[in-house]
Amino acid sequence: MLRFDNVGLRYGVGPEVLRDLNFSIAPQSFQFLTGPSGAGKTTMLKLMLLSLKPTRGTIHIFGEDAAALSKNQITALRRRIGVVFQDFRLLDHLTTYENVALPLRVMGRDEAGYRAEVVELLRWVGLGDQMNTLPPVLSGGEKQRAAIARALIVRPELLLADEPTGNVDPSLARRLLRLFVELHKSGTAVVIATHDLSLMDQFGYARRLVVGDRQLRVFEGEPA
Repeated sequence: MLRFDNVGLRYGVGPEVLRDLNFSIAPQSFQFLTGPSGAGKTTMLKLMLLSLKPTRGTIHIFGEDAAALSKNQITALRRRIGVVFQDFRLLDHLTTYENVALPLRVMGRDEAGYRAEVVELLRWVGLGDQMNTLPPVLSGGEKQRAAIARALIVRPELLLADEPTGNVDPSLARRLLRLFVELHKSGTAVVIATHDLSLMDQFGYARRLVVGDRQLRVFEGEPA
């Protein structure tokens, strides 16, 4: 599904911020991307999403060489990826419901066919009474849950999540993680960036991609 071969990244003429990245993400797999603050976890996710281009090496995604893809082809591939970044990227003029439903609208689906699905997911993430609220009124945790719902609503083949439980209480964090696990069981490959060791310890079967000293180490989990 995703493969990095000798990938390196630098900004300008400075030293490489990431180097010699060699790993692959298998279909229907589950992994944590971890490491200290500033190690490059968010940068790694952006490389996986193809919103950053490596300065050396190759990235293959869904069997395609990313360097050979046009902008339109990259846009089409991204529709197969669900993304939750820390800045949420909600549209302030759309309600919570409209933000979550937006990917389905872009895909051309009729609202009558997806409304119940969106409402059910919003209730699951604890936003059932905020469906008609605009993002500026939401708390940070509520915005995060809306962003997670928007990423999950399309049932992506690959989910990239950057600290998805960072702004919610432990009880809701466990509930959100159950969503990620169910998505994984249904066939989605999941990559969660986090520094929360207690969170990762709950999923001993998950592989850990550890970023440190600009490089990556891979630790395989126990069989599920």
